[in-house]
Amino acid sequence: MSRGYNLAIVGATGAVGEEMFKTLSQREFPVKSLRAFASKRSEGKTIEFKGEKIKVENLASASFENIDIALFSAGASISREFSPQFARKGAVVIDNSSAFRMEKDVPLVVPEVNPHSVEKHRGIIANPNCSTIQLVVAINPLHKRARIKRMVISTFQSVSGTGREAIIELRTQTEDFLNGRQLTSQVYPHQIAFNLLPHIGSFLSSGYTEEEMKLVNETRKIMEDDSIKVNATCVRVPVFISHSETVTLETEKPLSVEEVRQILSNSQGVIVEDNPEKNIYPLPVNAAGKDEVFVGRIRKDESAQNSISMWIVADNLRKGAALNAVQIAELLVKKGLV
Repeated sequence: MSRGYNLAIVGATGAVGEEMFKTLSQREFPVKSLRAFASKRSEGKTIEFKGEKIKVENLASASFENIDIALFSAGASISREFSPQFARKGAVVIDNSSAFRMEKDVPLVVPEVNPHSVEKHRGIIANPNCSTIQLVVAINPLHKRARIKRMVISTFQSVSGTGREAIIELRTQTEDFLNGRQLTSQVYPHQIAFNLLPHIGSFLSSGYTEEEMKLVNETRKIMEDDSIKVNATCVRVPVFISHSETVTLETEKPLSVEEVRQILSNSQGVIVEDNPEKNIYPLPVNAAGKDEVFVGRIRKDESAQNSISMWIVADNLRKGAALNAVQIAELLVKKGLV
C-alpha cells in the first residue's frame, strides 16, 4: 500500500462497509495501512483491497493503536461503545450511524454544504442520514440564493438502506411471489416485494417516524438554520439501491424554473436531468453506482407563491453513506486535521 494514513473500517463486512473499501480504492485515498473490524462471527474473513487481502478482526477484542481515521458503519449501539475508544487512542472517527448526529459538539458534515464544520471536531464526526445527504446537496445552493422557508418532502427509500438482510428479503420475496410461493417477512413488518411501507424507523408519539425527524433535525443542523420548516413522510420501496425524494420548497425570494436549473447545473456534486419531453429525469437504476445527486422534474408549485417542486435521486450506499464519509476523510487530509 502507498504511503499515507492508517485507516480502519468498522462494520467492514456490511453493505456500506464494502462500499467504503470500494470508494477508498476508486478515489485513490492515500492509504498507508487499512484494518477491517466486524463482529466475532466475521472474524478471520478476508477482504480484498488493491490486490491485498485484509483479515477481518473482532472489534470486541482488538486493539485500536496507530489509527489515523476510522470509518464506522456498524450501527448506533456499536458506535456509542467503540467510537470514543478509537478517539481516545488518537483516531478521528467518521461515524455513519445516528449515534452522535445531534450531539452539540459533534460536527454533522456534508462536504459540499458545510466543510468548515470539520474544523470543530473533538475526535468524532457524524455522517448524516442517507436521505438528508442527498437532500441538502441539492437544496443548499437554492437556500444560499433565495433562502428556503419551508419544505414538504416524501422519500422513496431502497431496501439497501436497511442493510444486506433487507436486500436478500426483497430478492427472496420477489422470487417467491413470481413462483407462487408463500412470502415470509423477517426484516420488515410487512411484505416489501411489490409493496410500499410508509414506515422507516420507530413511530414517535407525534405520529412521525424517527427517519422523518432525522430529515427535519439534520437538515437544520447541516444548513445552520433552525428556522427552516420541514414536513417529511418516509416510505420504503421495493428498490435495491438508490433513494428518491419529492421536494417542494418555499423560498423567501422568487426563483424561476430556469434559475433553479442554472443554479443546480453549476453546483458541486449535482447533475440536472430535466427534459420531460424526452422522458429524461432521474431514475434509481441510473443513479446506482454513481457519486452525484441527480435532480429533475423541476417545476413551479402552482399552489403557493415562491414555491418550486423537484425530484432528487442518489445512490444511498455511495453519496448517502460511504462516499460522503470518504469525502470527509479527504477534507481532514486537505485541512491538515489528521
